Amino acid sequence: MQYYEAFGLEPKLALNLDDLQKRFYERSRQWHPDKFTRAGVSEQQKALDMTAVLNDAFRTLRNPAARAEYFLKQKQVEFAKEAPAELLEEVFELNMALEELRGGDESARGQLDAARGKFLAMLGEIDAELAGLFARYDAAADRAVLDEVGRGLNRRRYVANLIREVDKELHVHI
Repeated sequence: MQYYEAFGLEPKLALNLDDLQKRFYERSRQWHPDKFTRAGVSEQQKALDMTAVLNDAFRTLRNPAARAEYFLKQKQVEFAKEAPAELLEEVFELNMALEELRGGDESARGQLDAARGKFLAMLGEIDAELAGLFARYDAAADRAVLDEVGRGLNRRRYVANLIREVDKELHVHI
């Protein structure tokens, strides 16, 4: 797994973020292109390539959801990308409120604020569930747990998209 290897880490779902950051800074100093200005072209290119890998890897691995998606992709675990059935009614109500607001009905703003709060709480719950699943998988490497992680990630992605839609309409800057 290229991103984990870049930092000398064992591929796991749960990572110590302080350790990850320390490894990122160490390797970034090691491969910084300025250290290779007098080196040959191939060494300069390798430094640029390693710097790009380190930046991409750090950006991915420091974010639990992005890390899990990357991990599942590396393990060739497919997961659904459609709306979770348990959210369909809430999505319908949210879309109605969004259309009302777009149509000029400012009274829908309160409903959207409430929905945003509900979805943010849901996102927190999903993140907590995922953290527990990460620990379970890392302890036992059970494929069924990876499938649960995939379902959790799908749900998380969907809820995060709903929050973005509401924020866009309410002009919330996060």
